[in-house]
Amino acid sequence: MIEEGIETAAAGILCYVGAYVFITYDDYDHFFEDVYTLIPAVVIIAVGTLLFIIGLIGCCATIRESRCGLATFVIILLLVFITEVVVVVLGYIYRAKVEAEVNHSIKKVYNTYNGTNPDAASRAIDYVQRQLHCCGIHNYTDWELTAWFKEAKNHSVPLSCCKATISNCTGSLARPADLYSEGCKVLVVKKLQEIMMYVIWAALAFAAIQVGFSTLVCSPGVKNKTLRFPRLHGRPLKSCK
Repeated sequence: MIEEGIETAAAGILCYVGAYVFITYDDYDHFFEDVYTLIPAVVIIAVGTLLFIIGLIGCCATIRESRCGLATFVIILLLVFITEVVVVVLGYIYRAKVEAEVNHSIKKVYNTYNGTNPDAASRAIDYVQRQLHCCGIHNYTDWELTAWFKEAKNHSVPLSCCKATISNCTGSLARPADLYSEGCKVLVVKKLQEIMMYVIWAALAFAAIQVGFSTLVCSPGVKNKTLRFPRLHGRPLKSCK
C-alpha cells in the first residue's frame, strides 16, 4: 500500500508542475512561437493522471489479492518510467531551443507594440517588463527604434519600464535612472529555461523514486518481510482467471 500512496501523491505533484508550465507559458507565448514546447508539460500531466490510476489499481489489487492486478500495476509502472525518461529528453531538447526562438520573435513583438490600444502582444510586453524588471530587448534604448516610439514623439518608453520604487516616473528617456536598465531578452530566455527545468527535475525525481522503491521492494531482505507480494495475509494471490 505504501507504493500506491507514493504514486498517488506523485500524480498530484506532477499535474501541478504541468499546470504551472501551461499557466506560465501563457504569459510568455508571444516570445516563443513553437507550441511544441508544451509537449513535455502535456506528457507530464498525462503521466500524473496515469500515476493516479496506477495508485487505484495497486490499492484494488492489494485489497483483492489479485495477481493479475499486481502484474498490471508493475507493467504500467514500467511504462510510466519510460515516459518520464522521454519527458527528460524532450525537456532538454526544447530547453536548448529557447534562446534561438526568443531571438527570432522578440524583435517582431516589440515592433508591434501599441501602448494606446494594447493588444495581447503589447500587454505581454508590459507584463514581462514589470515582472522581470527589464526594459527593451537589450536595454531601454531599443525602444527608440520601434514604430510606437517614433509615432508617440514624446521621447518616452512605456510606463512598464519604470522602476517600481519610483512613484512619479513618466518613462522619459531624459531620466534614465527611473527606468530598468537591463534588457528583457536575456531574462525571458532565463525564465523559459527555468520553466523547462522544473519539468525535467520533476520527471527525474519521480523516476529516481520509482527506481529506488522498486529496488527496495525487490531486495531479498524486504521480499521475505511485509512487502512480499506472493502472499498477502498468509493467503496466496488470486490468479488472473
